[in-house]
Amino acid sequence: MPELPEVETIRTYIDEKAAGRRIENMIIYLPRLIKNRSGDELKQALTGRRITGCSRKGKYLFLHTDGAMSLLIHLRMTGSLIYETGKGEEIRAQRIIFMLDTGRLIYRDIRTLGCLWLVPSVGLTGIQGYDTLGPDGNSPDFTAAYLYSKLKTTHRKIKPFLLDQTQVAGLGNIYVDEALFLAGLRPSRRCDAISKAAVQRLCEAIHTVLAEGLANGGTTVRNFIGGSGKEGQNQSHLRVYGREGKPCLACGTTIRYVKLAGRGTHYCPHCQR
Repeated sequence: MPELPEVETIRTYIDEKAAGRRIENMIIYLPRLIKNRSGDELKQALTGRRITGCSRKGKYLFLHTDGAMSLLIHLRMTGSLIYETGKGEEIRAQRIIFMLDTGRLIYRDIRTLGCLWLVPSVGLTGIQGYDTLGPDGNSPDFTAAYLYSKLKTTHRKIKPFLLDQTQVAGLGNIYVDEALFLAGLRPSRRCDAISKAAVQRLCEAIHTVLAEGLANGGTTVRNFIGGSGKEGQNQSHLRVYGREGKPCLACGTTIRYVKLAGRGTHYCPHCQR
C-alpha cells in the first residue's frame, strides 16, 4: 500500500500540474469505487469546477475544488493519481478520467481496492478514517514528547501501535520496519516498556525514513507509480524491509521475517534487541 512518501510524491506532482485546471468532463469506468455517491452525482458536483490544489493527510489525497464539494481519495493497495497532457497512450487500469481544460487527471487502480468520496470542501469530511487521523509522521506535531505520552498508556506491541493511523498517520509496513531498525527496537517490544531515550531515537528514525522515501520518490515494490507515471527509487535504499534471509547491512546477521499482528515484519535480531 502506498504510504506517506508515496502519496506525498503523487500530491506534489498533482498540485503542481493540476491546480488551476477546470474539470470539463469525467469518464467513470468503475462507479463502485465512489463510496458515498453515484457516478452521476460525482459528475454533477465536480464538472465545471476548478481544481484549487491537492493536499494530503496520512495516506489520503484531498483534491480541492472551488465548489462546495471536493474529492477525497484513498489509494489502498494499487491506486494512483496521474496527470498527463492527454497526448499519451492509454494508461493501464485507468478507472476514472477527469478531462481538464489542459490535460487529464487519471485515477489508476490495478486491483480496484481504492476508495473515492465526494466530501465538503470545508470542515469535517464525514469520513471517519480521515477525520480521526493522528498527526503525520513527518509533521511538527509528531514529537518525541507526543509519542512518549501515547506509548506509556498502552501495553500494545510497538509495530501495531505505529500502524494505527489514529496514533500516527502515514506509516505502513515498509517505513515502520525501517524506522524500528534505525531506532534499534524489536517490533514486538511493548510500548510501555520503551524508555524516553529510545522514544527519542524512534521519533528521529521515523522522520529520517520518511524523508528518505520522499527524497527518492517513494518505494516501488510492486505497483506504485507517482503522479508523473514513474516508479519510485527508494526500494534500493531499504535496510530491512524485503531483505529476509539476507545479511544485515550493519552487522551481517541474517534478517528475519515473521508475522506480527497479521502483518509481515522484517528485523535484525542483533541490531534490534
